Amino acid sequence: MRKKVACLHAHYSNIQYIEQAFQSAEDIEILHFVDPGVIQHVSKGSDGLARKVKEQIEWIISCDVDAILITCTNYIALLEDETLFDPSIPIIKIDEPYFESICSKQQPQFILFTNPATVEGTMARLHQYAKHQGVSVDVEGKIIEHTFNLIMQGKKEAYDDAILRALHTLSAEEKSISVAQLSMVDAAQRFEDHTAITILHPLKSLVDIVKSTIK
Repeated sequence: MRKKVACLHAHYSNIQYIEQAFQSAEDIEILHFVDPGVIQHVSKGSDGLARKVKEQIEWIISCDVDAILITCTNYIALLEDETLFDPSIPIIKIDEPYFESICSKQQPQFILFTNPATVEGTMARLHQYAKHQGVSVDVEGKIIEHTFNLIMQGKKEAYDDAILRALHTLSAEEKSISVAQLSMVDAAQRFEDHTAITILHPLKSLVDIVKSTIK
């Protein structure tokens, strides 16, 4: 029987990346839940967002899913107490396999972002994860300025080009590089294919993690 995995996204553009990642996983059915409103309120510093995310998770669990995959770092940061939910439904945070890869590297690293609103939450969770694992990481978060609005406007080619330019520039500094957002994966993969320089991103190893969690 196919396992049903619900994905909670903050933007519709993330759906395609998850679908591509799981296209060969015939034993998994993906359901998508999208609410861009939470991110809008994060940028405003609105109150009550943790309660809103809790309600969303409870609603998704009521849809008889086998697991929940959260693809937005702001949603993850707002998830205050997982013990409040049904323990038989695992909640998989997309950034944890990604953080594991970052923490396995000893050299200085860049983590690239296009959305300034995701930087603080992601970096805080990374350092929290590293501390929990008992390791230290030498990481610097960098925002590719004036880029996120391109993907929000549907200008995917211009968006990818901006990321590629940043990757080419930063690769000269001989530090390990990763991209933190799903919307950046296509450009990262193109850069890796053309240069043979590895770019970490949240989709690497994700399918295996999900399968091992719900088997």
